[in-house]
Amino acid sequence: MNAMNTHYPDPTRIEASNRHTLAVIVDNEPGVLARIAGMFSGRGYNIESLTVSETEHEKHISRITIVTTGTNAVIEQIKSQLERLVPVHRVVDLTVEGPAIERELALLKVVGAGDHRVEAMRLASAFGARILDATLSSFVFELTGTTDEIERFISLMTAVGLAEVSRTGIAAMSRGKEGM
Repeated sequence: MNAMNTHYPDPTRIEASNRHTLAVIVDNEPGVLARIAGMFSGRGYNIESLTVSETEHEKHISRITIVTTGTNAVIEQIKSQLERLVPVHRVVDLTVEGPAIERELALLKVVGAGDHRVEAMRLASAFGARILDATLSSFVFELTGTTDEIERFISLMTAVGLAEVSRTGIAAMSRGKEGM
């Protein structure tokens, strides 16, 4: 009887899933974002954050910042597939490039009166949030920070009357003098 050489993965060697921030430089033209989102969904990859804006108006170039998770092999596969898309000029994995700066903007509407109102103001001050709108029964706060800071602020504001949240997603850039 011939022994079959079947390879089964070692369950003790499961590769961890890591969070990566990718900066993608693309032509600013109709359908580009749909093609990129379609590539992710078609292959079962998740996008945790997506931020897009034109960065070079004269050249019609946009920068897409995508935060995703996966094993190292999956991240390499994502980068390779992104690079093959026609309107993509460059894909940079900011997570492996070195230290990067990541920021997110959040708007929070908090509704309340009395002690809840005072506590919302105190928390906003402690986090460095700006008041964009105030009425007798509500505030709209603006906070810019890391995702963790935003999450902590949202969590604390929930206890004092959080009514609505709007977030931009992550904008990121590598540190130092080198550009993309």
